Amino acid sequence: MKTLNIVFMGTPDFAVSTLKTLVENNYNIVGVITAPDKPAGRGRKLNESAVKQYAVSQNLTILQPTNLKDDAFLAELKALNANLNIVVAFRMLPKVVWNMPELGTFNLHASLLPNYRGAAPINWAIINGDTKTGVSTFFIDEEIDTGEMIQQEAVTIEPNENAGQLHDKLMHLGSKLVLKTVKQIEAEAVTTTPQIENFNLKTAYKLNRDNCKIDWNVSITDIYNKIRGLSPYPAAWCVLENGEEALDVKIYEATMELEPHDFEKGSIQNTKKEIKVAVANGFINIHYMKLPGKRNMQAKDLLNGYEFKKGAKML
Repeated sequence: MKTLNIVFMGTPDFAVSTLKTLVENNYNIVGVITAPDKPAGRGRKLNESAVKQYAVSQNLTILQPTNLKDDAFLAELKALNANLNIVVAFRMLPKVVWNMPELGTFNLHASLLPNYRGAAPINWAIINGDTKTGVSTFFIDEEIDTGEMIQQEAVTIEPNENAGQLHDKLMHLGSKLVLKTVKQIEAEAVTTTPQIENFNLKTAYKLNRDNCKIDWNVSITDIYNKIRGLSPYPAAWCVLENGEEALDVKIYEATMELEPHDFEKGSIQNTKKEIKVAVANGFINIHYMKLPGKRNMQAKDLLNGYEFKKGAKML
């Protein structure tokens, strides 16, 4: 058995679950690397990452470098004498960092690699209508998410599951997979598999304003998958044209209603309780929507104080 001295690197909630699992299984965490505190809100109060908050609660050594190649940081990192780095939802590491520990640096990624390398694997698996995804552990190399795989575990994406729900499912599955991987490394029983390259690989592009916009001309299934794949964050959006107004609105939850009709695509067909958008072969029934400067509201509550004029449509 190999004695492990672990440096853990991560920032959001997704990473906390894994760090907590390692701590609760009595692994020696010699240091935690996380993002610097950022000013947030009106008071510009410094906001600590979820990983830092947990690390503080456990009295763990914390480093928050702005530059991962900075000599002072590298000296501090080396002084921790780690023989294994574990990375969960952090940033790209320079070789001088991932190559430092004797046993290497492995990463947890929320997809079945080699598919969905990149920044937003959970979102894109749903947006693309996949019915299966999972988590992978792999040793980091020079490229992004291309290193030799250690372990994988698959999970079903439920038909109505959104990105937030899948995130939580993969977070817990991932922490268990990291624990299994660590036990393999500890037992000096790791075998790795190279990732297979082909031209049909799906990519987890970074989410931006353009690729989060709803196109009301595509299939009803594609629209529905985009809404749930971007919910609750960052949320799918479109332009609401309502009389003289053109508003950017966010749609957080909807259902599909397959039904033949002759309405123009994007046109709003609302009642006192429902907001429906006509699309090919049916309607997208919006359950939760956010107008600019307002909170996210249930459709029936929004309709209490907002009027859709004749000819209103989503663009």
